[in-house]
Amino acid sequence: MVKLITTAALVLVSLVTSAQTQFEKGMGNALKLWGEGKNTEAIAQFERIASVEKTNWLPNYYIATINTFQAFGEKDKTKMKNLLDAAQKAQDEINTLAPENAEVLVMQAMIHTAWIVYDPMTNGQRLYQDVLYLYGKAEKIAPENPRVVFNKADFEKGGAEYFGGDIAPMCEKIKASINLFANFKPESPLHPNWGLERAKQEAESCK
Repeated sequence: MVKLITTAALVLVSLVTSAQTQFEKGMGNALKLWGEGKNTEAIAQFERIASVEKTNWLPNYYIATINTFQAFGEKDKTKMKNLLDAAQKAQDEINTLAPENAEVLVMQAMIHTAWIVYDPMTNGQRLYQDVLYLYGKAEKIAPENPRVVFNKADFEKGGAEYFGGDIAPMCEKIKASINLFANFKPESPLHPNWGLERAKQEAESCK
């Protein structure tokens, strides 16, 4: 997960080096900090931007993203809960700003998934169907978005493995998402463009 964070952030940083506006420069600096593994500093920068750019969903999206990615790799339950609470706080903002955005729906599904990992017995039954609903909604909005296709298939694969089902259909979708990543063009250099490395890793695990 640390590798995923670094790779995603560095890709984004490489695309925003020519940014000119104050917003773009601030976002570029924050993404650079994230790429350097300075998560606390990056989040602080995104928070400053979000306090000014109140109608732009991107700063809070990255706050949610960084906290969620960290939560997946956190073993300490107290720290994991704090990260997910922080992620959901930022997510609540973008749920209001962009409720029909596929990227926003994917991130909410990922936060729910992390809560399931946090406490499978309590949260699995409570959130499993919600995650499937979010991915289904995102798929209707953006069926060619690689993060939608990959994360949906990856979540379904985890469910199939847990219940002893066939993972072959999900593996095919995971492999198909790699081509989608290759051809995906984000709305701007600052928009989400992460996930390829993780998709490749999961495709390898399907073998």
